[in-house]
Amino acid sequence: MIPFSTIDKSWTLFLDRDGVINREIQGLYVTNVSEFFFYEGTLEALRICNNLFGKIVIVTNQKGVSKGLMTLDDLHNIHTEMMQAITQSGGRIDQIYFCTDMDDKSPNRKPQHGMALQAQADFPEIDFSKSIIAGNKLSDMQFGRNAGMATVFIASTNPETAYPHALIDDRYNSLLDLAKAFEQ
Repeated sequence: MIPFSTIDKSWTLFLDRDGVINREIQGLYVTNVSEFFFYEGTLEALRICNNLFGKIVIVTNQKGVSKGLMTLDDLHNIHTEMMQAITQSGGRIDQIYFCTDMDDKSPNRKPQHGMALQAQADFPEIDFSKSIIAGNKLSDMQFGRNAGMATVFIASTNPETAYPHALIDDRYNSLLDLAKAFEQ
């Protein structure tokens, strides 16, 4: 279990996007704004997290760009719309990091922790020992382990994933459930 009572503005929350913030399309990609739908409670969760964490960043694999299923402009449009909704509801995302690389061994593609290193380069105050990754895949959990951060599995799309698990420090059904646990 992660000691949530120690979380303050010196902590960073890393979030996966698809399957945590918005509905994941199983086996496919969210390729444009019309396919992007927040999970119920996500905006409330991000409002709660805004008050607790010094930095909140998204780290997301987006291979659909390299596959030609969407353009970088499509991805930026999705992120612009998402950020506007989050900000309007009182939430905050400090930066979005994405990896469009096809090669699963790319240093920036999860489970490698290149996006965490990018975030730390942009925000030197990020301390991975005071960071949490919330994701819905074991590759997100491995990303966290590789960077030395705590891991929280969001069981939205893969509820069959065993818990306890060596890669998972804590498990919640949704980002809102996690945010409410942070508040307690």
